[in-house]
Amino acid sequence: MSYVITPAPHSTVLVASGATKKGDHDEQFPIHRIYCVGRNYAAHAREMGVEHAKEMGFTGREPPFFFCKPADAVVSVVPVATGEPMPLAYPPATTDYHHEIELVVAIGTAGKNIPEKRAHAHIWGYAVGLDMTRRDLQTALRAKGPPWELAKAFDQSAPIGPLYPVSRIGHPQAGSIWLTVNDEQRQMGRIEHMIWSVTETISHLSRYFELKPGDLIFTGTPAGVGPVVAGDVLRGGIDGLGEIAVQCVAA
Repeated sequence: MSYVITPAPHSTVLVASGATKKGDHDEQFPIHRIYCVGRNYAAHAREMGVEHAKEMGFTGREPPFFFCKPADAVVSVVPVATGEPMPLAYPPATTDYHHEIELVVAIGTAGKNIPEKRAHAHIWGYAVGLDMTRRDLQTALRAKGPPWELAKAFDQSAPIGPLYPVSRIGHPQAGSIWLTVNDEQRQMGRIEHMIWSVTETISHLSRYFELKPGDLIFTGTPAGVGPVVAGDVLRGGIDGLGEIAVQCVAA
């Protein structure tokens, strides 16, 4: 087979050092699609104005909603212990660029209409990720009703740390998730406080999409999201999954 144009490089994520037989970052996880869950922590939902929705009859346990990012939005971030914060370009067309720290799930086995009790069997591993957001554009789009791609799916909007395979760490059930900006705490939560668990999320998402090996699922962010500017250093982590660090730089 030949291509009429040179295809773009395939996006990948590092596998954690020592997590597999090959050792030090010799292995890469190829990315197929990126799915993201919106408002999956109650405190974050409140800070985003969902209390008014509850007054209108919503319970907070409505079916989860999803949006997508392109595979090449990923920035594969090396662990904090191995180097300086990775540069992350401040995106164009925004003056309100926000951080959202998240648990990321990597799918290793395909499936559709996956029962919740079997969802764990489809997971290859877990990582720490950032859902970077043009908040001013998101707010404007949300008010008008159009899709969120301009606010969520831009270049370098999905930094992610090394993936830890289930074969090494199992399935995280509880633990702290946190983020600092310039060493000041911004976000702090616990992954067991997600409104929709990882298995519930996989089961629900697989009703609408056949999940494929290489899919990533960003599972939502705890409270404390906020803006960053050029020069800011973001450090975040999840118990058992290490830490990542990026520095926002002027484009």
